Amino acid sequence: MNVVTSFKEKKREKEIAYERKMLRELSLEQLRKRVYEYFADFYSTHRVFPSSVEDSCIDIAIEAFLLGASYSRFGYYGEPVTMVRHRCAKEEKYLVDTLFDVLCFWGNIDDALINESLYYACEHYVGSWWIEGFEKGRKRWRLKLR
Repeated sequence: MNVVTSFKEKKREKEIAYERKMLRELSLEQLRKRVYEYFADFYSTHRVFPSSVEDSCIDIAIEAFLLGASYSRFGYYGEPVTMVRHRCAKEEKYLVDTLFDVLCFWGNIDDALINESLYYACEHYVGSWWIEGFEKGRKRWRLKLR
């Protein structure tokens, strides 16, 4: 007698396998370097950058990378990057807001000017990881390595 599986289970298994393949493209050193590259001024002015904040930034970077990689299929089929990015704007904004909230909480920031510049830094950080995931994913699609 055969085991009955649903399409949702199969789809989730394929997503997990794809995410594992994509995560091989990243290195922890690269992730850490980019955290300090984007948030060095925040780190120097507030003297707050515990490992939990660094870990949160790395988690958000991984999520943004995988989000871009999962939408790279549309880029492979000819859709422009701006339209693809518009498709996942809600998810990307959620990642930006989450990162901003974490940094504001740990930095104990109340200044509106600093908040605005920090929010833009979070947007650029998440956006850069989304683009990198999108490009690497599109490359894997072109090479038929899905």
